[in-house]
Amino acid sequence: MKALRRFTVRAQLPSALAPLQTLATNLRWTWHTPTQDLFATLDPDAWERAGHDPVRLLGEISSTRFGELAKDADTVVTVRELADDLGSYLQEPRWYQLEREDDPSLPAAVGYFSMEFGVSEVLPNYSGGLGVLAGDHLKAASDLGVPLIGVGLLYRSGYFRQSLSLDGWQLEHYPVLDPQGLPLQLLADADGAPVLVEVAMPRGRVLKARVWQATVGRVPLLLLDSDIEENEPDLRGVTDRLYGGDQDHRIKQEILVGIGGVRAVRAFCALTGHPAPEVFHTNEGHAGYLGLERIRELHERDGLSFDEAVAAVRAGTVFTTHTPVPAGIDRFPLDLVRHYFSDEMLPGVPMDRVLALGAEENPNMFNMAHMGLRLAQRANGVSQLHGAVSRGMFGALWAGFDRDEVPIGSVTNGVHGATWEAREVTALLGDCGPAANHMQRDPVSDEMLWELRGALRARLVSEVRRRVREAWLQRGASLPELSWTDHVFDPDVLTVGFARRVPTYKRLTLMLRDKDRLRDLLLDPHRPVQLVVAGKSHPADDGGKALIQEIVRFADDPAVRHRIVFLPDYDMSMARYLYWGCDVWLNNPLRPLEACGTSGMKSALNGGLNLSIRDGWWDEFYDGANGWAIPTADGIEDPLRRDDLEANALYELLATQVAPAFYERVDGVPPRWVELVRHTLTTLRPQVQASRMVREYVEDWYAPAARAAARISGDDFRPARELAAYRSRLNASWPQVEITGVDASGLPDTPEVGAEMTVRASVQLAGLAPGDVTVEAVIGRVGETDDLADSVTVAMEHVGLAEGMGERFESVVKLPHAGLTGYTVRVLPSHPLLASSAELAKIVLPG
Repeated sequence: MKALRRFTVRAQLPSALAPLQTLATNLRWTWHTPTQDLFATLDPDAWERAGHDPVRLLGEISSTRFGELAKDADTVVTVRELADDLGSYLQEPRWYQLEREDDPSLPAAVGYFSMEFGVSEVLPNYSGGLGVLAGDHLKAASDLGVPLIGVGLLYRSGYFRQSLSLDGWQLEHYPVLDPQGLPLQLLADADGAPVLVEVAMPRGRVLKARVWQATVGRVPLLLLDSDIEENEPDLRGVTDRLYGGDQDHRIKQEILVGIGGVRAVRAFCALTGHPAPEVFHTNEGHAGYLGLERIRELHERDGLSFDEAVAAVRAGTVFTTHTPVPAGIDRFPLDLVRHYFSDEMLPGVPMDRVLALGAEENPNMFNMAHMGLRLAQRANGVSQLHGAVSRGMFGALWAGFDRDEVPIGSVTNGVHGATWEAREVTALLGDCGPAANHMQRDPVSDEMLWELRGALRARLVSEVRRRVREAWLQRGASLPELSWTDHVFDPDVLTVGFARRVPTYKRLTLMLRDKDRLRDLLLDPHRPVQLVVAGKSHPADDGGKALIQEIVRFADDPAVRHRIVFLPDYDMSMARYLYWGCDVWLNNPLRPLEACGTSGMKSALNGGLNLSIRDGWWDEFYDGANGWAIPTADGIEDPLRRDDLEANALYELLATQVAPAFYERVDGVPPRWVELVRHTLTTLRPQVQASRMVREYVEDWYAPAARAAARISGDDFRPARELAAYRSRLNASWPQVEITGVDASGLPDTPEVGAEMTVRASVQLAGLAPGDVTVEAVIGRVGETDDLADSVTVAMEHVGLAEGMGERFESVVKLPHAGLTGYTVRVLPSHPLLASSAELAKIVLPG
């Protein structure tokens, strides 16, 4: 007989072991090796059956075994010590608390909204890099003491599990998750009743969601769940799958995470006494509707108009974009947005103003990234190169400004070292996280580093064999015909890893451009290479599935299957083995379409060397001695020819630089290779830490946002009202603002660098005051098209009236460059509450 439904019953623990429940449900165990070791020793067989999941483990252990453990003094002492250690970790002042003593303007709390969170494989609420980055962000914030509140959705089936058909086609499976069997607890009121968040839907319906809380060290993560009896069937399914369904399904998910998420935060703070967020961080555009909910709150609670509320919301919002391609942005038909947004959902928020926030070039579409940018005073990409790409991609929102002036900065992603670094690396080199002891350690010899890399590679080989065998059994093979899997891979062979999502731009099959050449590299009798590949294609992306099938069919060839494997069901548990054991991490996206690409960072933490196109983080961190940069065929418009050229460069690097460095030995150790590994661990290991990333967010984004939010809301939001009034005056007058005259004087006959000239401008301000604007002289190099480059701007001083031509401005400008030089004048808005003169995307240039 089959069960009608499944649910999880948690174990009743002896009082001496009661702290195990807290240790299991606080996800700090995912990066705290002593706690992991404790759970592993309680019952090693049950630990394996539970998939290294402490919550499941406590349900697997028998009452008899718990009784034995409760009588074991060593176990009881260890449990108590680890519980005390966790308690200290949760309460003691950390970096953020010490910083806030010196700077009380740091926010009391930050709301961090994301569509997915990859905290651990035991909480499968992620699909790829965006979610894992969000999980690492929470963990690093916890270690630093940053008071984050994470907000997302709880997907009943998570992301899909992947397997392969016999012919190598990706198959998807959606196991149903039981929240009671996950490291979660329901948010409940004082009477123990679950808190329900409600969002109005069309036709008088209401979408309700309960709130599950995961505890990520010191950080609460709130996950909304619509699968409850109070909802009609279609609304119960809103949180069924991550990135599943059509656009109607997707917009309901994004409404729930944004609008419902803010309401969940309010309920959580009211019930727990947690400080309310002063800053809201929108991790990608999916959760952008949170800004509309905050506008509604300010209208209802404080009586602010729409424009006044927007001013207040913008000041305290940070928006991070993760996509370098327009196709990666969520866009909805305007009619669909109109269908859902109403006065019932957001009382007092006008529909036309909502639609204007998401306006884009296509008048029939609503652009979530555009709304995110318009509702955030601070925005960033996730690497320096991605910041530049984003300024170009969204530059049309700031028409008339040079690309470098578009107000989108960058914070290069980082990875959580304690999660992704092998414990052997930490033991040898010491902790590199925020609590690291930087005392001088004994020097690490070349032999020790090489032995470390060999041990990690051997562990990966063992895992590859296990997973290859399991994958073939799932594909329909029988055990007797799988003896060859015992000899897949070799612990002494150069091992290259390639694992990531499978969109087209990541070019999963670039390595197959010349199959004969790849085969020669794999089977070289003296310097062989072995290649482990993994990744999931979106269920609706048949093109991506075809790429996977092409790799699988090549790897199925008996002649090479001991040297190349495709491992299905890539997730965080598999990823660790790959990051630990691969000697080389391969990344060959179509530049510049990789926003950051943190997988290579995780490999570098463990002494892996990157072999990558200079895209994302590698573009700024590659220094010539920490791996290899694959040359890019920039300017080649034929994509097939470009792929051929870059694949050829990849083969050449592997054959002439990578393999020789690995195999050329002195007394059994490859000196050139170990030198690269040592340099990588010395230089990259500190740079790629998520603690560095979170510190940057705190110092350069959260702190300014908190100060701006406090300033604009002071005195009963008087500054917000003033800024809204200023913008209203500016909007009314700006179309008539005009530069009516420009001239310059004072230059010698043969000007030299540093010579001074006086620039004058007459400006018709159309009713604006001179203090409402900034007039600037812009001078720089000039080319054949008269476009300025390497320009320098100098603010011009108001000097009075120009008879019949408006106001007069002038400044003395020093010539900054030799060569052909040009200048112009421009008018920009000016207000003390603006973060930059480009913020409002308004500019007036001469005629």
